Amino acid sequence: MSLWLDPLPPKAKGMGAMPTILTVCTTCKRTDADQADETRPGTHLLRALRDQGVPDGVEIREVECLSACSNGCAVALSEPGKWSYVYGRMSSENAADILAGAAAYAATDDGLVPWRERPVIFRKQSLARIPPFPEPEQE
Repeated sequence: MSLWLDPLPPKAKGMGAMPTILTVCTTCKRTDADQADETRPGTHLLRALRDQGVPDGVEIREVECLSACSNGCAVALSEPGKWSYVYGRMSSENAADILAGAAAYAATDDGLVPWRERPVIFRKQSLARIPPFPEPEQE
């Protein structure tokens, strides 16, 4: 019998069947972007991320709202069994750093990238850190 101090035991690197999900809010907008027909900054960010080339083990998904509206463009990183994060104040100019952060996250067992190893934009712009959900017990 083993005793874990964390809510979940660590996963073996590279053994997860699920990719890291980088979720991008496409409805995020600036306060000065009020025209309904204007392409939203969140959509520009999504395009910039896809144009950069997605790292191995990362999948980009779009969503219409991450409920971070007062924080500009928002993205989230998640994977089963790992801590999840929501970051705000992103822009299409940050695409390379966002993808580097997603790759670093994907390489962890628990979603906890050491602070100094995170891209600078992830060090100061975190809106939420969400603990991993426990896996269902096997009978």
